[in-house]
Parts: sequence; C-alpha cells; structure tokens
Amino acid sequence: MWGEHVRTMDKALAVFDEDDTELLTEAGELAAGVDADLVILSLMSQDEFADARETLDVVAQEEHTSYDDEVVLDVARREAREHAEEVLGDVDIEWQTVAARVNDDDTQASSIIDVAEDRGVDHVFVTGQQRSPTGKAVFGDRTQAVILNFDGPVTTLLQ
Repeated sequence: MWGEHVRTMDKALAVFDEDDTELLTEAGELAAGVDADLVILSLMSQDEFADARETLDVVAQEEHTSYDDEVVLDVARREAREHAEEVLGDVDIEWQTVAARVNDDDTQASSIIDVAEDRGVDHVFVTGQQRSPTGKAVFGDRTQAVILNFDGPVTTLLQ
C-alpha cells in the first residue's frame, strides 16, 4: 500500500545561481543517491541578455558574421556548465545544462516550470528568500509560484 504512493526521483532540475553552490551540491548529491539525472537551469535576466548580446554583436561585426539569440543563451549555459563541473566533479551523476531568458519573478517561475515539463523533470530544487507572508503577498515570490504550480516535489533551500 505504501509503495503505491511513494514517488521516485528520475530526473531533477536545479535552478543555477553562481553565488550559491549549496543548492547545486544538495541537488546533485540527492539525485546521485537515487540514481537520477540532473538538469541545471541557468536563468538569464533581460539586462544580462542585453549585455551578452551587445558583446557578441561587437565580436560578430569584427568577424563579419552574426549570432542569433541562441548563441547568447549559450553564454549562460557555458557558465552553468563550468560551475557545475567544479561543484559536481566528484559526484557520480549524469547532468546537463539549459538556459532561459526571463524578465521578472513571474517569468522566472513559469520558465522553471516550462523547462521542468519540457525535460520530463519530476523534482525541482530552487533557492528561496526568507520573507514574511505579507512580503510574499505584496511582492510575489518565485519559489512560492514554483511550489504552487509545479506538479511534483519542490525542494527549497532558503538563503
């Protein structure tokens, strides 16, 4: 009877934040412990995207070529991959990196859920900020939106 209700983790998603290695470490170790794969999602803000786009446009002009937006997102994927190699180097786990461009907390939450669904993820790891219930109601909360809208377990690590 209990076995029917137990969920297993086959593929997890960890939201990448280069300032916080603890979430990636925990997600990697937990996923490895149950032989699950890990998707590492790097969220690129509009400002970060515009800065990377501007840099690539300068390079493209000198090389007499052009780069599309996917190449800009490769910058975020590469940073996440390099960080993950450092953090997960000793962890026996299969992982991949993906990137998404976001505007604000609302699009961050929907991007996290979209990537999770697209990649067949059944567990999400995301950092959250300690806020009062009033603060969450007034300002919104990416973590809360993921918890409420993702169809699966969400593990949060408070900063």
